[in-house]
Amino acid sequence: MLVITRKTNEEIVIGDNIVLKVISNGNGRVKLGIEAPKSVRIARGEIAFREELIAEAEVRELATA
Repeated sequence: MLVITRKTNEEIVIGDNIVLKVISNGNGRVKLGIEAPKSVRIARGEIAFREELIAEAEVRELATA
């Protein structure tokens, strides 16, 4: 994992077309702005993990049907 320190209003560029910008930070939270093509799926970690669990359960259900 690459760890990068940024201040408010500083950016991180990923590839040619994804930009992460630190909008604010405080109270133990960081607010990020994300610019990316619509084809790039963006989800909070806990949401992506939950969707992955649901998909795995659906595959198991189909396999046993």
